[in-house]
Amino acid sequence: GGADKAELLAACYFNSLSLAVEHGLKSIAFPAISTGVYGYPLSEAAAVSSRTIEQFLLADQSIEQVRLVFFAAGDAELFLKHHSFTG
Repeated sequence: GGADKAELLAACYFNSLSLAVEHGLKSIAFPAISTGVYGYPLSEAAAVSSRTIEQFLLADQSIEQVRLVFFAAGDAELFLKHHSFTG
């Protein structure tokens, strides 16, 4: 619990993207971080992760492809319903 969970999740995505750039990677894939065993709500995770990824890519275009990987089709559908990508 705690109010800082969204900030911690955002930092996880941001730091992973930063490391990918630092190591010269052009693509990266993410699972739905913390939504399994840790129980982070997928709808909230969708908003946090998509907003963080989008903000990062707007500032640094080194990464050419970001893939989001889900355990089940229903997870992907829920993510798409709650994501916040604008473009």
